[in-house]
Amino acid sequence: MKTVIFVLAYLIFAPFLGGLLDGIDRIISARMQRRKGPSLLQPFYDLGKLFSKEMIAVNNVQLLLNLSYLVILMIAGSMLFAGADLLMVLFILSTADMFLILAASSDSSPYANMGASREMLQMMAYEPLTLLVAVGFYLTTGSFQVSDFITQQYSAVIWMPGLLAGFMFTTAIKLRKSPFDLSTSHHAHQEMVKGITTEMSGTTLAIMNIAEYYEMILLLGIFFLFFVNSTWWSWIVALALCVVIFFMETLWDNVSARVKWKTLLYSCWVVTLVAGGVNILILMLVK
Repeated sequence: MKTVIFVLAYLIFAPFLGGLLDGIDRIISARMQRRKGPSLLQPFYDLGKLFSKEMIAVNNVQLLLNLSYLVILMIAGSMLFAGADLLMVLFILSTADMFLILAASSDSSPYANMGASREMLQMMAYEPLTLLVAVGFYLTTGSFQVSDFITQQYSAVIWMPGLLAGFMFTTAIKLRKSPFDLSTSHHAHQEMVKGITTEMSGTTLAIMNIAEYYEMILLLGIFFLFFVNSTWWSWIVALALCVVIFFMETLWDNVSARVKWKTLLYSCWVVTLVAGGVNILILMLVK
């Protein structure tokens, strides 16, 4: 019964919570830039405006691919909050990203195709560390099951500080924040218009935005697993630390300039080898 409640809560409330976090992100970013910024509910106003626009698609397949991106993210998040296999969740998450790449590649816009190529490059950069995170949880808890992570006597972060730092690094890529907003950007400083979302508008773009909200909550859910354990108060601590991590990602987004794709690739692999590889090696020797 508890599993069903968690899954339904994710499916129903994740887009609303994600939209609120997006609104908070915009307000914090504006304050850092000494601007007033939009209201907290601006993301929902934007969605309403997008859904009210005339249904125009560049081809017949783009809307279907974007819907597939949304549905697969909903499945991945549902599995995470149901306490299922974390490795399978991460594989499904990668599959969702592939549908987004296909959606961007389905039209003839050179900007969208460049964005799709860069999104694929970013996947090559962050996927190794993402898989190492799942391996780290297995070496720490002896299981890939999320339901086993939350019943441990100690929080996984005690054994996985390097993997936590590495996952924070790669999350900036997945959330498309500076300095890693190569494929598309939430801010008006992208040299190729809007990259993967250049030809998306109306309902199609609204669906992608909702999918991003689901993905944001999913990623924060994985961060939550680093800190939670069998004690009740660890849930409060884990939630507070997830808020801190979200603020740090927003801060990083506003104080850094976008890097070139080679810098992204090399830096991500260095972080994977140093933070992830060394942490895994220590776990293999100690556990």
